[in-house]
Amino acid sequence: MSHFYGVLNGSRGEATRCGTKKSGLAVTAASWSGAVSVRLYVNADGVDRARVSLVPWHGAGTSRVLYDGPVDGAP
Repeated sequence: MSHFYGVLNGSRGEATRCGTKKSGLAVTAASWSGAVSVRLYVNADGVDRARVSLVPWHGAGTSRVLYDGPVDGAP
């Protein structure tokens, strides 16, 4: 059963993907200047977590974590 759900919109319309607690969900959205990576997962304590990062793409861009914490934003 799906625990995470992703939606992508582009020139070919909408696409969706699902992730379980075990698989998580990983997404990369890229441009010629770099990319943004989003990973959703469940940690060992059962908390839904998100990691949002800037990542290089085909030699362009930088690596930097923008957020790494609970999906609900709680401290």
